[in-house]
Amino acid sequence: MKRIKNYENKKVLVLGLARSGFSATKLLNELGAMVTVNDGKPLAENPQAQDLIALGVRVITGGHPLELLDEAFELVVKNPGIPYSNPLIEKALGKSIPVITEVELAYQVNEGMMIAITGTNGKTTTTTMIDDILISGGKSSFLAGNIGFPASMVAEKVAKDGIMVTELSSFQLMGIQTLAPQIAVITNLSSAHLDYHGTREAYIKAKWRIQENQTAKDYLVLNFNQEELVQLAKTSKATIVPFSTQQKVDGAYLLAGNLYFKEELIISADEIGVPGLHNIENALAAIATAKLIGIKTQVIRQVLAQFSGVKHRTQYLGEINGVKFYNDSKATNILATQMALSGFDNSKLFLLAGGLDRGNSFDALILSLKGLKGLFVFGETKDKLVSAGKAAGIDNIQPFETLTEATNAAYQEAQTGEIILLSPANASWDQYPTFEVRGDEFISLFQAFKGEK
Repeated sequence: MKRIKNYENKKVLVLGLARSGFSATKLLNELGAMVTVNDGKPLAENPQAQDLIALGVRVITGGHPLELLDEAFELVVKNPGIPYSNPLIEKALGKSIPVITEVELAYQVNEGMMIAITGTNGKTTTTTMIDDILISGGKSSFLAGNIGFPASMVAEKVAKDGIMVTELSSFQLMGIQTLAPQIAVITNLSSAHLDYHGTREAYIKAKWRIQENQTAKDYLVLNFNQEELVQLAKTSKATIVPFSTQQKVDGAYLLAGNLYFKEELIISADEIGVPGLHNIENALAAIATAKLIGIKTQVIRQVLAQFSGVKHRTQYLGEINGVKFYNDSKATNILATQMALSGFDNSKLFLLAGGLDRGNSFDALILSLKGLKGLFVFGETKDKLVSAGKAAGIDNIQPFETLTEATNAAYQEAQTGEIILLSPANASWDQYPTFEVRGDEFISLFQAFKGEK
């Protein structure tokens, strides 16, 4: 870790704890900052705040008093999930106090290389593929960021020869200043998180910040299936490395069922351990990144062939009485479910979908639903999904209140050779605190069925 001096005796407000805020506070404290933490959760219910108090950090809990910002803070480090409409953030910006997220802090102290991955879908799978390949190739690689490992905590462990493979969300990228990864990856872009960003344009602008500090010596790996990214590439100072499943490009591409990098055959699409065209895209992004680092083709091929997916992301759970189960609870939007469906034969597939109603229709999903063996829907959007299923001409459509009911019904109907896929196309917040909790329930149901075998 770089022992930077620019935070010594600097008054810093950390707004919001959770994992990232807790890690950022500890790092800032170690760097000599005068840190104040403000978290909404009451102290009695806040073990992280209690731990920080034990370290001598000033902590204010149970609310967000605006008068805090009368104390001449020089910097605010905010939890990524806190919107910029938050009164404290608005007041800070109004007083020209810089507001960053902890990934910026992590970048500043990281001694090694940073590979940063963002996009609407496929971030976590691509990040994990890259990390697995680098480790197998003998590199000192560390997962960090939105994948569940606070970047500011990981950065402390990375030596000069190390690599931080960092998944970055649009929320995190809105709070950067100098962050400039040596390799940046954008898996794809579509509309998402509009409840936070307000408009699609604002969301895309946040994602595009991943490259804003890069120079020609840095690489930007982009999905050239999307014309939007082809055009955006023209505005970047970075060296562009494209990938595509639709055309041969000067990077990584799919041609006649095989994946190549600059004319070199890497692996057959059929050999990749996870199904779906979207996972071919993820693999191409990982291949491009790995080749830029100098990883041998045999290592890349071996890792991709053995890759079994990431939990809650088209995760293969196993087979019971000839019926295969896949958990894709991370599919919290239509595009993610479209991508998941592209990897299966709909005539053998029971799709479980539903969740939070954000006001959108599912017209864009209709084409992907055609030919399903069964569409079993649940949650707030079940009626909308029933309508989409009818428009797709599906005969077997069944609405339920809960995922458990839908899963039980699908398991009763599915026959040998058929598949049950949870790919909700919706956020989980109508019935679950996170998509992980939703996916864990599906895994538990699978395990219960397996016990009945």
